[in-house]
Amino acid sequence: MKAQRRRASRRRGSQLPVPRWPAPGMCLLLGAAGVGKTLLVKRLQKLSSGDGKGDLGDPPPTRPTVGTNLTDIVAHRKITIRELGGCMSPIWSSYYGNCHSLLFVMDASNPTQLSASCVQLLGLLSAEELADASVLILFNKIDLPCYMTLEEIKSLIRLPDIIACAKQSITTAEISARDGTGLGAVLLWLQEQHRQGG
Repeated sequence: MKAQRRRASRRRGSQLPVPRWPAPGMCLLLGAAGVGKTLLVKRLQKLSSGDGKGDLGDPPPTRPTVGTNLTDIVAHRKITIRELGGCMSPIWSSYYGNCHSLLFVMDASNPTQLSASCVQLLGLLSAEELADASVLILFNKIDLPCYMTLEEIKSLIRLPDIIACAKQSITTAEISARDGTGLGAVLLWLQEQHRQGG
């Protein structure tokens, strides 16, 4: 009898935990490993905590995300950003439920990674659970001298065709999470999307 209980408790303990979804203000932050998602969310949090103006200071240290990070920012209302590590892309779909908006980050300075990022983006846009989510595609690292312009990226990955075929409302922006370029516009986009949703 005791052996049966031990076996049963071991079986229950080995199950993966079911994700618990935050309130309706949830935003998913996705992208390949190394594109700058963690730095982006830290900068957005700092930007939303102040008056939205002024110097962001030196970039904080970051490590590759292994798993998931939840970060709250306040932009007229609380918005929870769930960052999923790039290495978790095979199981991203487990976190699509209750997603109101999606930030998808691509590294504009790494042309060899763009095709893989494009495949990930196509998978996200075809997911039925994300059909109603608003999408902001962010081309990060424009502070680096070797970055590709938005026009070059659009041509390379045929972005106009992707946007035309998608069910979602899609916006694009060039940013630098490192020096803060374009982050005010990202915060405004989040405010607008979550104002409509709330």
